Amino acid sequence: MTDTPDFIEDRYGIDIAADTSAMNATIEGLLRRRVCRNFADKEIDDGLLNLLLACAQSAPTKSNLQQYSIIAVRDQDTRQKIADLVPSMPWMADAPVFLVFLGDVRRIRRLADSHDHDYANNNADTFMNACVDAALAMQMFIVAAESAGLGCCPISYVRNRIDDFAELLSLPDGVFPIAGLPVGWPAAPGYVSMRLPQNVVVHRERYDDANMVSNVTDYDDRNHDRFPLSAGKQRHTDKYGVLEKCTWSENVARQLSLPERPGFAVFLKSKGINLD
Repeated sequence: MTDTPDFIEDRYGIDIAADTSAMNATIEGLLRRRVCRNFADKEIDDGLLNLLLACAQSAPTKSNLQQYSIIAVRDQDTRQKIADLVPSMPWMADAPVFLVFLGDVRRIRRLADSHDHDYANNNADTFMNACVDAALAMQMFIVAAESAGLGCCPISYVRNRIDDFAELLSLPDGVFPIAGLPVGWPAAPGYVSMRLPQNVVVHRERYDDANMVSNVTDYDDRNHDRFPLSAGKQRHTDKYGVLEKCTWSENVARQLSLPERPGFAVFLKSKGINLD
């Protein structure tokens, strides 16, 4: 083992026993990655975008079924309409490309019909496989894009206004949004988000969360020292008030104390997707 580089310590706020002799440009890029929410007024060449989309399609996919699709939105008016659906994130309209990663079980349904076969897998497992396929493709795109100097920010909020997004993007039955992804050239460097320590997330041999609460408390303190949550970033202050020290765990507990996206399952059923 060698000393922990600063960029690994930045990720956790503590040293970890990492063997950095295997470090290369890809690993370092992943460890240094940061979200981009500030984009320069600069276009992305079609050739570069096509290259990065080829990287996205190089992701693993369950049984090679490839149950996902990607919509690339360049049109300024459409990008502005997308941003208008997310009033808390007006900066999304500044990104020259907005990608939407979709679970797509429509394609194989149509292919089954074209081959005169029954389709017998309209179920929760297929829904899960399509979600994972789309998420893996998105992550491959992010890695490739950031290695080329671009910045990205996954947006799950597309599922908050899912009917509006579906109408705007003409989503047919069997197709549903996983996440949006504004892509562009960073206008600011952003920051490294501190992550939970490995002793909370990584389990050795079997699941064991006996020390989870105390380990998260330590993480809360480190994270607060670096990124104290302002009143504007504290969740549901109308119900819980504003704290001088609102920790990560307090904030996520607040967030999930109220139902989120209760209409998602209804939307999926309206698109002919069975979750049984």
